[in-house]
Amino acid sequence: MILSGSGVVVGLLQGNSEAWVLDRWQFGGNLLYHYLYPQFNMGIILLIFIIETLHLRTRKDFYRKAADFWVKIFAPAFVIGAVTGIPLEFGFGTNWAIFSKVSGGVIGQTLAMEGVFAFFLESAFLAIYIYGQDMFGAWGRWVSALAILVGSWGSAYFILSVNAWMQHPVGYEKLPDGQLALKHFWEFLLNPWLYSHQLEHVLNGAVITGCFAMAGLGAFYVLSGRDVEYGRFFVTLGVVVGVFASLMQVWPFGDAESRAVSEQQPIKLAAQEGVFDTERGAPWVLIGQISMEQQKIVNPVEIPRFLSFLAYRDWNSRVEGLDAFPKKLWPDNVPFVYYGFRSMVLLGFLFAGMMVLAALLLLWGGRLFRARWMLWVLMLSPPLPFVANSVGWITAETGRQPWIAYGLLRTSQSASPLVGVGSLYFTLAGMLGVFALLSLLYAVIVLGLIRGGPEEEQELEGEELKVGG
Repeated sequence: MILSGSGVVVGLLQGNSEAWVLDRWQFGGNLLYHYLYPQFNMGIILLIFIIETLHLRTRKDFYRKAADFWVKIFAPAFVIGAVTGIPLEFGFGTNWAIFSKVSGGVIGQTLAMEGVFAFFLESAFLAIYIYGQDMFGAWGRWVSALAILVGSWGSAYFILSVNAWMQHPVGYEKLPDGQLALKHFWEFLLNPWLYSHQLEHVLNGAVITGCFAMAGLGAFYVLSGRDVEYGRFFVTLGVVVGVFASLMQVWPFGDAESRAVSEQQPIKLAAQEGVFDTERGAPWVLIGQISMEQQKIVNPVEIPRFLSFLAYRDWNSRVEGLDAFPKKLWPDNVPFVYYGFRSMVLLGFLFAGMMVLAALLLLWGGRLFRARWMLWVLMLSPPLPFVANSVGWITAETGRQPWIAYGLLRTSQSASPLVGVGSLYFTLAGMLGVFALLSLLYAVIVLGLIRGGPEEEQELEGEELKVGG
């Protein structure tokens, strides 16, 4: 469903304005922009919960101020995430009416549960946290932070349950009229695609985003010589949690993701690894350019037999190439899947390396805070996890094409038949304009909070007291 990268761009430039292609652009663009906010919030709320736990144990005002500061950044991201998520719900009807008609009986209930249970829990306790903290004290703050964390990750669970079904349909039955119905609710919610790798991979990716954001802002405060105590704390917490999250993303979560793709979607595996010819003892291409004309990897730097081992834990196992499948079943943009996958993997190893190095400097007598070059690296790195998570999503969804529900329903057959190309161009332009305004608004708010710093509220209180005296 999500836009499939440069192939779609090329198609548009060549005049390929089929409505369903624009439907993918609109829905995919909406989803990518929307996910910038939840991925930050799902990661940062875990760190806020840890800070609240420290506050509960020590009752130090320092931790309360630190948590308040990050909740102020969390709250506008939550609002924009909610606002940009609403069009996605409507998009199932406006853009993908055929898909919704056929599969609504399977996925509708879970989408509703996300709103009724998880989103309600998260939004209700966010309000209690912000407006009721003086009334409920340290325990109230801690419980609220925990509830927000559960609600935020619960939303991810329900949404990913739907996506897991689209990647690996289970628990359904076909009705005589061709529509699908939910047959086994728990089989749907406990989809092995979700539990074997996807849920852990996505949530851990969000934690990495939050860790880099907190460490990066902390590095900024340390380098600029203001709010240094908070800066050192933010760097320490971001690096300590981030080193574990980054290493676990490589193994076991990233490894489990690749193995599941090998078993359930071998065409996607062939595309993301650039394997055109089926072979035993397949090498893993470290670097190389993909050529669709020659149907091979040009100038490859390979590790012999390593792909067979990674995919099936057997150095001589048989890896199916794209030649094993009809071309009509290939992803519609194989080069993007290949390069997108490698970009995600490269960034994943880069994150692990950066966090390990920062952690070693931190353990080495706190040298991290004297290593300005490392602080500069941390300060400039927060955008990278957003890129990695976005590229990973596009790769996963583009690699699933041509299916909107894998093996059941093609994307080209799922779009709304009555929504014309002109309407799609108009609403796409409007959506981009609204997103630009939201981005500007969020940037102004967050930059203002960063400029004020964690102590801003207390300084204002002091000024008010002084004036009053």
